[in-house]
Amino acid sequence: MARVIAVANQKGGVGKTTTAINLSASIAAAEKSILLIDSDPQGNSTTGLGFQKDPSRRTLYHAVALGESLTKIIIKTQVEGLDLIPSDKNLAGAAVELADAENREYRLKELIEQIRPNYSFIIIDCPPTLDLITLNALVASDSVLVPIQCEYLALEGVSELLDTLMRIRRTLNTALAIEGIVLTMYDERTTLSRQVAADLRSFFGPQVFESVIPRNVRLAEAPSHGKPILFYDINSKGAEAYIQLAREVIANGQKRAGAGAGSSHS
Repeated sequence: MARVIAVANQKGGVGKTTTAINLSASIAAAEKSILLIDSDPQGNSTTGLGFQKDPSRRTLYHAVALGESLTKIIIKTQVEGLDLIPSDKNLAGAAVELADAENREYRLKELIEQIRPNYSFIIIDCPPTLDLITLNALVASDSVLVPIQCEYLALEGVSELLDTLMRIRRTLNTALAIEGIVLTMYDERTTLSRQVAADLRSFFGPQVFESVIPRNVRLAEAPSHGKPILFYDINSKGAEAYIQLAREVIANGQKRAGAGAGSSHS
């Protein structure tokens, strides 16, 4: 039964899509079946995996707004074991169309439940806003993975996000856990990066992943070639970092599965 993880941060430019794509590819490389759901109308996870814009393609919009089954929308990617539910700009319209629908926050959850047994992991790349689509993703997820750029005011952004998560926990998804916080665009040569990392670790403790994603040219180039970093440059520091992160996420899942037997740690 898949573990569903939302990659979310309402701040843009923090490496969210880079993390969603490369974490998914690295989990697939560890021979776990995985589905990446692109729930951002910008469709960057879709193009970052090599799919050009195509108005005739079925996307997440068709499932969320029109009730089509996700199985009809899933496409295979170049990475063995990694499937994708693509997105495009139509998804922005779904939020409007669903505004008056009953149970509108649960649309994605209901769709995911039907395919959950088919995968070990399902990762949802959320848009950098807190709209109905992001809410759907958070309601459908077991946990949230938060990428945070090592920059000034990083803590401020994350406290806003955590407030939101607490609200969702109280009302829509009481079981939502924090998968972890991952430091992105880390530059060990700058005092600022080191300081932000130290602050986040002292504030959040073990919730911060050991793996740190470096500022890396190859990592930044990969999406424009439509490839995850493992296919673009497996020897880069960026590839190494995401392979490490995948190991931590997989280990988290195993720990939780063990804890789930007879108790309810999150």
